[in-house]
Amino acid sequence: MKLSALGLDGWFEDHARELCGSGQTLARVVAIDRGRIVVNAGHGEFFAELLGKFFYAAESAAKFPCVGDWVCLEHHDSDDFASIHAILPRKTLLKRKTVGYHEEFQMLASNIDVAFIVMACDYDFHVSKLERFLVMIHEAHIKPVLLFTKTDLISPEALQLLIADIQAAGIDVETLAISNTTGHGLEQVRRFIKPKKTYCLIGSSGVGKSTLMNQLIGSESFETQAVSESGQGKHTTVRRHLMKLKQGAMVIDMPGMRELAVAEVKQGIEGSFADIVELARDCRFSNCTHSNEPGCAILAALASGELNDEHYKNYLKIQKESRHHKKQTPYVEKRRKAKNESRMNPSKTRKRKQRLSDEEPDSDY
Repeated sequence: MKLSALGLDGWFEDHARELCGSGQTLARVVAIDRGRIVVNAGHGEFFAELLGKFFYAAESAAKFPCVGDWVCLEHHDSDDFASIHAILPRKTLLKRKTVGYHEEFQMLASNIDVAFIVMACDYDFHVSKLERFLVMIHEAHIKPVLLFTKTDLISPEALQLLIADIQAAGIDVETLAISNTTGHGLEQVRRFIKPKKTYCLIGSSGVGKSTLMNQLIGSESFETQAVSESGQGKHTTVRRHLMKLKQGAMVIDMPGMRELAVAEVKQGIEGSFADIVELARDCRFSNCTHSNEPGCAILAALASGELNDEHYKNYLKIQKESRHHKKQTPYVEKRRKAKNESRMNPSKTRKRKQRLSDEEPDSDY
């Protein structure tokens, strides 16, 4: 199998010529399982190890490989085992803030062309939740598509009301609707997916992502569980895995997200709340706080009903989270680097911990 079938193009090849040494080959990271990196170099999947230099130099999680990356490999004794020497630049990187105060962000996957936001239309859908997914995806410069599942559990009229709620909130996102039970809409999804492109499925647990993956692959490759009486499924996917489909596309199924905290996402906010950003440009004062100033375009839009109140409140909430994360970034990077170095040189751990504890910012948590 040629590497172009895994998504390799001229952009990646140009970077490979700069970063890969003599005798090294290219491969794509298809899974990371308990620290073990699984790659595909065009002749099947095998394990690759990470060189110690990554642990010494890495100041953030972004310096480590993630699913979807292209890496430079040096093989040892066998074609089925190699070491990773470099990670090629990423076209896109999907990430989210990790739970807790002392962490930075979790890399989900890279080099994705389209992200399917999978939401069960009978219980899982909320406009504010959709907006959070859109902020994360727009920040990564990935095309978002909303995929409603379990349409057999609600009436066509109820589905149209959900779509109307999205439009009323000022959200412009392409939407597909399917039922894994009846098969309705599955052919439309198959036609949407193009060869050599990379897609991912993100959403909460139990919304039908793994069942859809099995439908697309044409086999029971992903474990699924029976749904409850409410129609809600159970969490089954435990790791991200890039799978090749028969039609030539690649799809990554993600574990369900119980909490979706946003990191610093200025561009993602601008992309997801473009209507609010556009209104703010019409305010009389450039430093308008949109609270009580005369000539505030946002206040006028809220009063007239042109701007949805819940849509605006969610915008403010996500902005606040993003600013909070930005303040913590320098401290978090120091913590991350210390953790990486301690893995390779435990003798330095005690002194490093003492110095970082002296620099630790005040916290209300």
